[in-house]
Amino acid sequence: MRFVAFEQDTHRGLAIEHAGEIRGVVANQSAYPGDILGLLQAGPAALTAAWRVLSDAPALDPAKIAFLPPIGKPNKIICVGLNYADHARESSFAAPTYPTLFCRFTTSLIGHGAPMIRPIASDQLDFEGELVAIIGKSGRHIAREAALDHVAGYSVFNDGSIRDYQFKAPQWTVGKNFDGTGAFGPAFVTADELPAGARGLRLQTRLNDQIMQNANTEDLIFDVVSLISIISEAITLEVGDVIVTGTPAGVGAARTPKLFMAPGDICEVEIEGVGLLRNRIAQEQTAKAAPARAFA
Repeated sequence: MRFVAFEQDTHRGLAIEHAGEIRGVVANQSAYPGDILGLLQAGPAALTAAWRVLSDAPALDPAKIAFLPPIGKPNKIICVGLNYADHARESSFAAPTYPTLFCRFTTSLIGHGAPMIRPIASDQLDFEGELVAIIGKSGRHIAREAALDHVAGYSVFNDGSIRDYQFKAPQWTVGKNFDGTGAFGPAFVTADELPAGARGLRLQTRLNDQIMQNANTEDLIFDVVSLISIISEAITLEVGDVIVTGTPAGVGAARTPKLFMAPGDICEVEIEGVGLLRNRIAQEQTAKAAPARAFA
């Protein structure tokens, strides 16, 4: 099953992708089954029921809806750095023996088709195509043999990185969290649609139709099973949590000369069987001033 979160005429909605069509309803319609996070929290039967209801929904014109991140406000967005050996090498790091983890915040998320924002502060906006695993069953101390029971499905991510800010300090948090840099979607694809652990899938990132990254999820150093087991040693994974599994070689910062995204560029990340995420690059126009505060 493939689900799409969208907005139409200021109303949020849920749709399914099937047989080349998108069928869905918005939240103020009686057939609306809820959002993806709510369905995941309700359990697998809720997803199946929603699919059946939406199969009879009206077809939507993709050009007339705004795609949203499949899960807009996950409790946790856990990202994995240096998780392909070739990317570790091009970044002048040794291949890690333990996952390099960092977090994203929800204010960085955008959907398929939304502008990815190059900030005023920097012109070093880089691309990173990645597979996303979405948690469907909570757990802590999850054994490897049970790890995939905790995965509801998968999606696509472009981990837009502001490189000079990423390396201003040993921690990468700031460079990975500028507003409007984390593209996510377009669809949430249930795990049963894909090979176990989403292994063996071609991942390709294209900038202005030129292939920048071309890899396979088989090449992950820490696969989905390993990540769930290792992360859950320390952290309770909750329903709707998002694990962004890492990017392969070919990023712009590792090229000679360096290649960063500029306004007007179009970046696509495509993962076999999961989907194609497409975003145009736009320039941040003005710095947002903090609201005035009155002090007694």
